[in-house]
This record gives sequence, structure tokens and C-alpha cells, in this order.
Amino acid sequence: MTEVLFILTVIFVAYVLCVVVNDKAVVKPTMPEAKPKKQVVASIEPIPQAEPRPEIIKLHPIEKSIPAKQTHKKALKDPKTGDIATTYSNYRFTKRWIKEALVTEGLLEKVYKNNELNADVEIAIKAAIAKLETMDKYKA
Repeated sequence: MTEVLFILTVIFVAYVLCVVVNDKAVVKPTMPEAKPKKQVVASIEPIPQAEPRPEIIKLHPIEKSIPAKQTHKKALKDPKTGDIATTYSNYRFTKRWIKEALVTEGLLEKVYKNNELNADVEIAIKAAIAKLETMDKYKA
């Protein structure tokens, strides 16, 4: 059965190729070629240009720039390595050193695993991270 299907497919492909090749050979342009028209070239006369006027540059007095207010980004700095973490809002993706710092500072009882997290623990973690941000030791 497979052999018959293969033979029919080969015959069909050969038929399609013959039709495509023969159609390209038979096709003739249906539109007659346009006759070229004579082009008339107008004479170009140069236009005299006026002398350019010198530009006057006005000097403005220098104004004292006001320094932009620095936006306060929340960031924690690891005092041991100097690593700075700016994204720690989700405890599951928080860096390990932040989790360990929460435990060593006594803000949490232990480092929680992902399956141990629930609503009460999440609230305690957010409060602990807020306290950790206020400590001078961990400010970036």
C-alpha cells in the first residue's frame, strides 16, 4: 500500500513540474511594448545667488543648573561581599545571602523553603525585610 502511494505521489509531482515548466515557456507578453517618445530637454539657466549674510550668535548668560533630585532606590548590600541586590520583593527569588541575613539578625526564625510559605509567613517576611532595609549595615 505504501509503495502504491509513493508511486502516485511521484507521478503527481512530475505532472506538476511539467505543467509549471510548459506554462513558463508558452506565456507571451500580452501588452505591446510602449513606443519611446522623444524627450524635450529644457535649457537650464543658473540663478544668481545673493551673498550669504553672516549669522549673529547671541550669547545667553549661564544659568546655574539645579541638581536633579535623586530617586531613592531600595537596595540591600551584602557587608561580606559587597553584592548589591535591588530585587527582593518576592521571597522565593530573593538571594540566599538576604535570607541568611534575616536569620542572623534575628528577624526570622529560619530560612523558609518554598513549600513552607503561606500568608502569615509572607507577612512576617515582608516586615523583616523592611527592618533589614533600615539597618545601616545593609544599606547600599
